[in-house]
Amino acid sequence: MLKTTRLLSAVAGAAVLALAGCAPQSSSTAASGASGSAASCTKGALATMASGKLTVGTDNPAYTPWFDNNDPSDGKGFESAVAYAVAQQLGYAKGKVDWTVAPFNNVITPGQKKFDFDVNEVSITDERKQAVDFSTGYYDVRQAVITLKGSKFAGATTVAGLKGAKIGAQVGTTGLTVVQKVIAPTTQPSVYDTTDLLTSALKDHQIDAFVVDLPTAFYITSEELPNATVTGQFPSGAATSDGKPEQFGLVLPKGSALTSCVSQAVEALQANGTLTALAKQWLPASDTAPVLK
Repeated sequence: MLKTTRLLSAVAGAAVLALAGCAPQSSSTAASGASGSAASCTKGALATMASGKLTVGTDNPAYTPWFDNNDPSDGKGFESAVAYAVAQQLGYAKGKVDWTVAPFNNVITPGQKKFDFDVNEVSITDERKQAVDFSTGYYDVRQAVITLKGSKFAGATTVAGLKGAKIGAQVGTTGLTVVQKVIAPTTQPSVYDTTDLLTSALKDHQIDAFVVDLPTAFYITSEELPNATVTGQFPSGAATSDGKPEQFGLVLPKGSALTSCVSQAVEALQANGTLTALAKQWLPASDTAPVLK
């Protein structure tokens, strides 16, 4: 149900709607890097890494439902579709978008980047904003916990009901933050480099549960590990320090001259309904998993 082979025509039409200039940046979650202006946001002629092209980064593998068949360039999957919608908003046709592999841990740390922006389910946090710039958030996300069916933790309805579990999470993620600060299990969390390793660890009973974002959790339990279940999702804001909704943002190099322009492209796609339509097309509904109390 998560792999759809076509883009909605209404979405495609909305994605190409462009603002004549750069509107003021409105989101408090956008990074405070170099600011753009109407003059600097000339469509299709930004100061990108490769003249006349937009270079977009993501990890390998690129997971469903965010991407399709580990091929970011096909336009299928929520984040691939979002990347191309942002590119069009900035004046770059699909043929002018180049993809490059950018490992998650390299994306969120200081240093030179090989992309104009990266899209890889990266949550906006104050700590990460010290190292990189973020666009305005393009998706509000919640974290969820996966257990094996029949596990004594599969019926947990509260956070307290998970404290005795051996829980895993991916290194450097907000899922790990939720495990450490919200669940605070009695056993030290197990930390893995990738989601694939988490899935294998649960399958092999090395851990009792693990925490990932909700859409990924639905995909894993429906396609990769059908004997597992999404036990529940955490309340909105569980992974943030201020209790505000957790958001994914496009990542840019610290101080990038493109940050404001990319943010304004995201905001235009919010305003014309494209992001909402893409989320409905590619991602499962969040109200299908119970909220842990």
